[in-house]
Amino acid sequence: MNLRFPLPFYFISFFILILCPTIKIPTLASPPSTTAVNGVTPNSQTTILFNSVGRSNYNFDIYTLPLSRPLSDHAAAAAAANTNELKLTDGVSVNFNGHFPHPNYSSPLTLALPQLLLPTPTSATPHSTHLVYVSERNGTSSIYYDVVYHGDDFATSQRPGSRSTLQSPGHRLQVQLLPGVDAGRVSLKDRPTLVGEDLIYVSTHEGTGVPRSSWAAVYATHVGTGSTRRLTPRGVADFSPAVSPSGDWTAVASLGVKGWDGEVAELGTDIYVFLTRDGSSRVMVVEHGGWPNWGDDYTIYFHRKSEDGWWGVYRASLPRVGRVATESVVVERVTPPGIHSFTPTASSGNNEFIAVATRRPDSEYRHIELFDLVRSEFKELTRPVSPYAHHFNPFLSPDSTRIGYHRCRAASHETDHLFLENIQNPEPDISLFRVDGSFPSFSRTGDRIAFVKLPGLYISHPDGTNQRMVLDGNAFSTAWDPVRQGVVYTSTGPIFAAERTKVDVISINVDDEKPSYKKLTEGGENNAFPSPSPDGKWVVFRSGRSGHKNLYIMDAVEGEKGGIQRLTDGPWTDTMCNWSPDGEWIAFATDRENPGSGSYELYMIHPNGTGLQRVIKSGSAGRANHPWFSPDGKSIVFTSDYAGVSAEPIATPHQFQPYGDIFVAKLDGSGIQRLTHNSYEDGTPTWGPAYIRPADVAQPTEGQRCSFDDCHFLNVTPDHGAAEGSPMAPSRGQCV
Repeated sequence: MNLRFPLPFYFISFFILILCPTIKIPTLASPPSTTAVNGVTPNSQTTILFNSVGRSNYNFDIYTLPLSRPLSDHAAAAAAANTNELKLTDGVSVNFNGHFPHPNYSSPLTLALPQLLLPTPTSATPHSTHLVYVSERNGTSSIYYDVVYHGDDFATSQRPGSRSTLQSPGHRLQVQLLPGVDAGRVSLKDRPTLVGEDLIYVSTHEGTGVPRSSWAAVYATHVGTGSTRRLTPRGVADFSPAVSPSGDWTAVASLGVKGWDGEVAELGTDIYVFLTRDGSSRVMVVEHGGWPNWGDDYTIYFHRKSEDGWWGVYRASLPRVGRVATESVVVERVTPPGIHSFTPTASSGNNEFIAVATRRPDSEYRHIELFDLVRSEFKELTRPVSPYAHHFNPFLSPDSTRIGYHRCRAASHETDHLFLENIQNPEPDISLFRVDGSFPSFSRTGDRIAFVKLPGLYISHPDGTNQRMVLDGNAFSTAWDPVRQGVVYTSTGPIFAAERTKVDVISINVDDEKPSYKKLTEGGENNAFPSPSPDGKWVVFRSGRSGHKNLYIMDAVEGEKGGIQRLTDGPWTDTMCNWSPDGEWIAFATDRENPGSGSYELYMIHPNGTGLQRVIKSGSAGRANHPWFSPDGKSIVFTSDYAGVSAEPIATPHQFQPYGDIFVAKLDGSGIQRLTHNSYEDGTPTWGPAYIRPADVAQPTEGQRCSFDDCHFLNVTPDHGAAEGSPMAPSRGQCV
């Protein structure tokens, strides 16, 4: 085959996928130095584990439903929806935030692909759906273009009342539009739109150099050449881009020059528009708004939390002549109070309806509904299909005949649950994994991992074998004794609690035939976060016994009875302590600069109480937590809001703190490097002495893996307060 144009990586991937659909391209990695035992290789390389709140259960796929017209025939629409839901994505990856490209926009991409591999249009050509979406697979986030062929039964299945067989599309053509790792850079990708030959999307691959500022920016990449241009100005964070029907304009939710102020529910964004070709002519059109979507080139729908407390969808009408500015834009509320409505979507030329996600007061689940713009009433779509599942971020086909969204797929025999999910990162000598559990820690040789499930403390080999519960109560934080094999320290009691709450440090010998427990602290005054000295003689921990949470050191075997001394003293909180491998330092998180503010920094101190020094400060009012020393004692890993937020929180499931990412830094605070890029809360990292081969560790699925919460702030109904039985979270993140 003679090719007359250079093929970037994603077209090569396309060839392999189509010609050899069962072949998987292996990830290149440094070969292990010796034979692995239980998944661990003795090596100078190391491993970091961390947890993401709820992420292990995000088995998202993108689905679509046909839309019946007219909307007044709501019963027929519901009947059709109940039989014609189609899963568009692969049923294996985490797939979300889709977009149906306009036929006129997708044609340049089709022309760029080799015609030999595309079906020749005939009367018997199967129906197809074109989809652009975000997918988390192979340890990173990327954007894909799929053409899904449905077969001859597709047209028949569109008739209301017919039984669909569309859960397994017959054929799929797939193109990776963006590489997961580009020039060694890892990043979040979000909210993609294909416009002509350009892909418009959010990425976090460029740092700001400013603590506590978001890296999210909008970019345009040419799908043929891979050339990329930044559309967001430097020093500004943009989210949720949407391109106008003409392709000329892009609207974004932007923090502008004011930046992020720690919001965890509704961000303080405004709506800006700019020219798609180069980001010029940028102007703010709406104060206070997020998730813009175009109805036509002069109409933008967006959401905001209204003054009455309900999330609602609004319409901004831009002037057709004259200067465009907030003063010349007419804003009106579209959806009524009484139902939380958000993440709207519209389509060009459709003045009849929009689609929104909703949370009704009588439901614990997020659903997709149409809102009739003529009759000002809702039409439920997904609740008749999957009443007990959350549905996210709807998008309409250009002709308004189909609605797309993502939801969690049910467990099946084809998919395993990941105990360790390999995450690609910029450090080649560090293996990085998301673990299905919190507060992980490695044994001295790295051959075992301890972690908690809240409730329950477990141990396992890194390859997932011999996993068992060793404590069935509520526990948090874990640390292995470096000398006494099989001894694990933990804290038992409530995780978020006041100074006088009964929480104690215990040790567990997990190698006993029946694990034995020993309580090391007395009085139960919020004693937590134990970390042993490298010689195994002492344990540092935090305690609220003085009325404030400070650090103490006690005997590792006998606990307080064997001796205790106070390490820090003050009317603030010192917590989350970790002892360095050489015994010289203890790192910890503290709010001593502004007690009670919720702002935490990382400090170090010698075990004798001297040498106090600050290591990391995440800007004014920022947070840096859960420090853990590297095995060589030269660096620390920690979680922080150093890179701000990466997406609108309402567009994802519940995260207590949707700004947490994993970072590493040297002990003097220099060389800060971001390891994770996503919109989740990444936390409780640990750094182990052995190298785990960078590949997923799967376990058989046990039932449905969709047990995660919707955003807690949506549980509040302004007329009734919190919905009955719903968990509530504070407006700002907590610190244990």
